[in-house]
Amino acid sequence: MINRQSKPQLLCKPSWLKVRPPYANQCRSIRTTLSDLQLHTVCQEAACPNMAECFASGTATFLILGNICTRNCLYCNVEHGKPATIDEKEIHHLISAVRKMKLEYVVITSVTRDDLPDGGAHIFADCISELRHALPACRIEVLIPDFQGNQGALEKVIAATPDVINHNMEVVEPLFAQLRPQGNYNISLKLLSGIAATPVVAKSGFMVGFGEKRDDILRLIDDLSSVSCERLTIGQYQQPTLKHWPVAKYYHPDEFAGFKEIAYQKGFHYVESGPLVRSSYHAAQAGS
Repeated sequence: MINRQSKPQLLCKPSWLKVRPPYANQCRSIRTTLSDLQLHTVCQEAACPNMAECFASGTATFLILGNICTRNCLYCNVEHGKPATIDEKEIHHLISAVRKMKLEYVVITSVTRDDLPDGGAHIFADCISELRHALPACRIEVLIPDFQGNQGALEKVIAATPDVINHNMEVVEPLFAQLRPQGNYNISLKLLSGIAATPVVAKSGFMVGFGEKRDDILRLIDDLSSVSCERLTIGQYQQPTLKHWPVAKYYHPDEFAGFKEIAYQKGFHYVESGPLVRSSYHAAQAGS
């Protein structure tokens, strides 16, 4: 376990984690579109290191149910607190953005809304259904919270038939309670097992660099394989601010390549593993 009170020395970022700033013309255009439609993206809210690449290629991961999370995970840069009421026009704004950006593959995620009876599952379902109706050729991936283990909430999302349902484990089990104090490792695994039992593709992801051991990483890969998760993303944790959990290690790209090979040996159908990988990185390629 890491003692956050010990104020560990900050590690210098290695060269492979340096990315260009998101100031390309296409980035500005997409920022304007999102701002005009009062939409949020997890790319911006979570300070994703791939924002420049994704925005420049005309893709984004839409954040629904507002931008205030009811949880306070120690690695996450999304604002937490008391969420605002749900914007009834949010779905229509999302569809307008997808149409304007000419997207063929859409990723929809949300802040965690423990204040809602079903965690916002009905909003996910409505987004999928209405987007499918408006743009039938568009493929849809959703990245969902754990819904506090509410099976009925999960079934609402599954019944809307997205192409992929992603639920991130985020961290290894020994650090789960510290980093995700309002979550539960076994509840998350059970949720993924429930997805995998349906025709919808089950996907998950996690980060490394918190202070975990190699055996912890291998066990998490095993656990995800045991619930028939098909797709996996593994990325490097980067500390958003000095108030967040410190980085204990920057893994070398060769180490990520090793994790990728192990995951494929465990039966995963598609794996993205690298220092800059996040849960929606190259999502469209995975489904092509």
